[in-house]
Amino acid sequence: MPVLYRTYRPAKWSEVIGQDSVVNTLKDSVENGKPSHAYLFSGSRGTGKTSVARILAKALKTADEDVYEIDAASNRGIDDIRELREHVSVMPFSSPFKVYIIDEVHMLSKDAWNALLKTLEEPPKHVIFILATTEIDKVPDTIISRCQTFSFRKPSREVIRKHIAVIAKKEGYDLDAGASDLIALLGDGSFRDALGMLEKVISSSADKKLTRAEVEVITGAPRAGLVNSFIEALMAKNADQALNIISETEKSGVSMSTFSTLVLEKMRFILLIQHSASSVASVKERVSDDDWAFIEVQADKSATAAVTPAMLSVLLSTADGIGRARIETLPLELAVVEICK
Repeated sequence: MPVLYRTYRPAKWSEVIGQDSVVNTLKDSVENGKPSHAYLFSGSRGTGKTSVARILAKALKTADEDVYEIDAASNRGIDDIRELREHVSVMPFSSPFKVYIIDEVHMLSKDAWNALLKTLEEPPKHVIFILATTEIDKVPDTIISRCQTFSFRKPSREVIRKHIAVIAKKEGYDLDAGASDLIALLGDGSFRDALGMLEKVISSSADKKLTRAEVEVITGAPRAGLVNSFIEALMAKNADQALNIISETEKSGVSMSTFSTLVLEKMRFILLIQHSASSVASVKERVSDDDWAFIEVQADKSATAAVTPAMLSVLLSTADGIGRARIETLPLELAVVEICK
């Protein structure tokens, strides 16, 4: 099977998802004949920075032999940048511009930054730099001030979910709502990671119709049954059962952060259904049939066993602390004790 991310990598402006403001501004600059000599693209991994850089180079009528992609993580020294500066002075082979795409540019050494700065201060008219970074706070202000900067937004889970479902269908697979939603969650805001997860799932399954349960097994994600049992324990104020489920989840090697996110989301849906009839349709569309059946039952419970804003507030604070805790389960265990006391 071909690598899905490469197969479905956007190759033109209309294929870029979730970065409308970036795309529109870049298109306008090209169409008006006013490209910048240097761009800085920042954003989390898998948001399309390098893909948009390639599309921009193509829009500027730059032939492949005049586009140079450099990984700053492995070409970070001053000698590498000095070599680049010498190369920059050479005219393009067959294009109006030579385009240099420097990925993970924040990895450059201090001396390399200084050498690059000299080129950016007096760039040849035939050269355009496109710098990409996941950590803009590590890019010197002197570099930022000489670039036209663009921030790539992290796509929403819903945007990734729809994208995943479309690509799965193109590959001949049908994902139920729960399956595509879980893959989108595991992708953590990265199209590349989500497609990598989808590839893992479809290459490991003999079925053309994939359910959330199959995705859980293949990816090692928290089982829906554990999430549901944990929520029921919290609603019943059964601390012993809830703590046992946390222990079981940890032993299975599941990320407590992912588990916490799934619990929070499902409890949020229950809270919405309890207080807003107009939320029913949108929630039902987002989840699998089994998840909807669970949510509906919990939402119908009496006020004494209902999901409350206070519960969600405690869990939300907990979720923020899981990644920083030395004992990964401790924040969630403290939340259980607080909710069930």
